Amino acid sequence: MTPAKGRASGKTTLADVAARAGVASMTASRAINQPEMVSESLRDRVAAAVKELGYVPNRAARALASAHSNVIVVLVPSLSNAVFTDVLAGIQEALDADNYQILIGNTRYSDAEEEKLLNIYMQSNPDGILLSGLSHSPRVEKLLASSQVPVVSMMDLADNTHQRSVGFSQFEAAYKMTRYLLDKGRERIAFMGAQLDERTLKRAEGYRKAMQEAGHYDARLEVMVSDPSTIALGAELLGRILAAAPDCDAIFCCNDDLAHGAIYQCQRRGIAVPEQVAICGFNDLPASAWMKPSVTTVSTPRYRIGYEAANLLRAIIRKDPVTQSKIDLGFTLMARESA
Repeated sequence: MTPAKGRASGKTTLADVAARAGVASMTASRAINQPEMVSESLRDRVAAAVKELGYVPNRAARALASAHSNVIVVLVPSLSNAVFTDVLAGIQEALDADNYQILIGNTRYSDAEEEKLLNIYMQSNPDGILLSGLSHSPRVEKLLASSQVPVVSMMDLADNTHQRSVGFSQFEAAYKMTRYLLDKGRERIAFMGAQLDERTLKRAEGYRKAMQEAGHYDARLEVMVSDPSTIALGAELLGRILAAAPDCDAIFCCNDDLAHGAIYQCQRRGIAVPEQVAICGFNDLPASAWMKPSVTTVSTPRYRIGYEAANLLRAIIRKDPVTQSKIDLGFTLMARESA
C-alpha cells in the first residue's frame, strides 16, 4: 500500500519515506542528512524509499535543524561574458567536493538587481556568498552586515583587512599596459571604455596615472560610454577616437571585445595595425590569440579566481584558520602583434 502523501501539498513527505522504509521519521532524517550515523543497510533502505517515492528533501527545514544549508550564493554581472563563465567554472570545481548547491544570480551590472537577488537568496539561509567586485549599494552592505553570512569578493583586491577578496589589481594591470605602450614610443594613447563598472573605472585610473606621469595625458583621448561592451561598439568607438584625436597612435581598450572591434574597423578603413595605430585589450579572451593581428592584452586568471575564492569561503565556513584576508593572483601582459 502506497503511503498517503502530504495532506496539504500533495508532496511526498519525510514521514512517507520513513513509512516505506519501515523506520521512524527521525531515523529516516538521519539517514538522509547524517548518513554516517546509521548502518549501511538502513541507508540503503531509506535511499530506496527516497528513489521510489521521488522524495525531495526540504533544504529550509534541514538548514534550521543543522544551522547549515549547504547553499552558496554566487552573484556575477553577466552570464554571457566569458570572463564570468570561467570564474563560475572555477567555483563549481572547488565546491563540488562538498556537494554544495550553488545559487547563481546575474546582476546585469545593476545595484537594484543585486539587492533583489540577495533578498531572494538570503531566504535559503546560505552558508556563504561570493560577490563580484568590491563596491555595493548601501542597502546591500547593510543586508550583508546584518546577516553575518561569510562573504568573499572576487576580481579585485580590497584595501581593508576585514573585506576578504581574491583577484588582482585592476588599476595596476592597466597602469602596466599603458607603460608598455609608452615604453614602445607611443605618446598619443587613447583609452576606450564601456559598461563603466568598477573594474573599467579602475583600469581607466591606471591608464590615466601612467599618462600623467609621462606628461602625455589628454582628456580628449578618453572615450568612455555606459553601453554594454560588444565588438560592434569597439568599431564605433574607434571612429569617435579618431575624430577627436586624428593623431592618436595607440588605443588601450578596457576589454578584448572592444579591441577586436577596433582592429576590424581599422582594417575596413585601411589603417595599419600596429604601424599606424597600436591596439591593446584586456582579459585575453580565447579569440585574441587568433586575431590577425593577434591582440596584445592582459591575461587574467579568471578560473583560478573562482576556484581560490570558493576555497577561501569554504575555509571560513568550516572555521579553519585563515591567514590572508586577500589573495593576489596577479596578471600577465601578453605582448602580441597588435602593439
